[in-house]
Amino acid sequence: MQLRNLIHKAKGLTAIVNTPLTLIAGIGLIALLPACNSTNGEEAPKNKVEAPAVPAVETVPLQKGMLSTNLSIPGELIAFQQVDLYAKENSFVKKLYADVGTEVKAGQLLATMEAPELTSLESAAQSRLKSQEAVYIASKANYDRLLETSKTPGTVSQNDLDQALAKKNSDFAQWDAAKAQYREVADRKGYLEIRAPFNGVITTRNANPGAYVGPSGKGSEFPLFTLQEQKKLRLVIYVPEAYTGYLDQQDKVNFTVNAFPNEKFTAQVKRLAGALDLKLRSQRIEMDVANEKKRLLPGMVSSVIIPLSTKDSSFILPKSAVVSSQERVFVIKVVNGKAEWVDVKKGRENDGKVEVFGELSAGDAIVKTGSEEVREGSAVNVKK
Repeated sequence: MQLRNLIHKAKGLTAIVNTPLTLIAGIGLIALLPACNSTNGEEAPKNKVEAPAVPAVETVPLQKGMLSTNLSIPGELIAFQQVDLYAKENSFVKKLYADVGTEVKAGQLLATMEAPELTSLESAAQSRLKSQEAVYIASKANYDRLLETSKTPGTVSQNDLDQALAKKNSDFAQWDAAKAQYREVADRKGYLEIRAPFNGVITTRNANPGAYVGPSGKGSEFPLFTLQEQKKLRLVIYVPEAYTGYLDQQDKVNFTVNAFPNEKFTAQVKRLAGALDLKLRSQRIEMDVANEKKRLLPGMVSSVIIPLSTKDSSFILPKSAVVSSQERVFVIKVVNGKAEWVDVKKGRENDGKVEVFGELSAGDAIVKTGSEEVREGSAVNVKK
């Protein structure tokens, strides 16, 4: 009924006002009339604006503790002593007394060489030595006679006595030089014998009887023998700069090798370089390894397990509490219901926990699961 009445009223208006502009206004009035009244006489509901929800987070109290971890570093086993033995004199190998795998003692004869020209030089030096000795004996006897005669006044002039003394001293010097020359040739002949400088095992042999060897030419290309001390080995590792403070002298570490994967060996720290390698930015550390049974071999690659235990406690948090973004590394501290981002540096990690260093205090409430969604200064709801 109301709709019909409105239509009749609109028709009445069109009858009164017959201009186009009036017609348009009348139609607009018809469109507005239903909006002014509702079927039940109530106003249209308005949209309600709800406040954003405060995120609920779980916090953990910041505490200090000791975090002990292990660092695995590759190492290399090398012989405690190793030497390449060469021939000092040009000669020919006469006889070999050791071969690869021979265990030798210090001073043991390994090989002998022969050099005929050295034998000739020795004979010549010996002849010269005997000649100079005879000359000296004669000049000494002459001086002694003149000295004895000079005791009688007027028999020998002082000049003759001085010349006899000078001749005796000169001949003695020549005799001494001949002895030195003879010793030199004898020493050179001694180089024709190759002896072991220390206890060890022959690991390389590059010569056979009759081979030409010496300090020059093709015979000097390879050493006669390579000798290694294997009952005691060196374990060499390079420790990165960040971990150089965890190892001291006399510390013991464990290591494994591929040849015995299920067995752990022990080494003791003996030598620290005390400086960083400029290329690797790491410190060379050597450890002594007892190897009486010679199960371990020089050249083996090992995995060294270094315990990283600290003497002082540090702040420890779950790894989930540390947020690592492209710009910063931080944790979220709750202060008076507000989130506060605190920049930190991470230390060692182990078993889901991590060391943190920053402007923090014991007892601070830290969000257990940090996220960039919890913005700086935003309100947070701490779970009870």
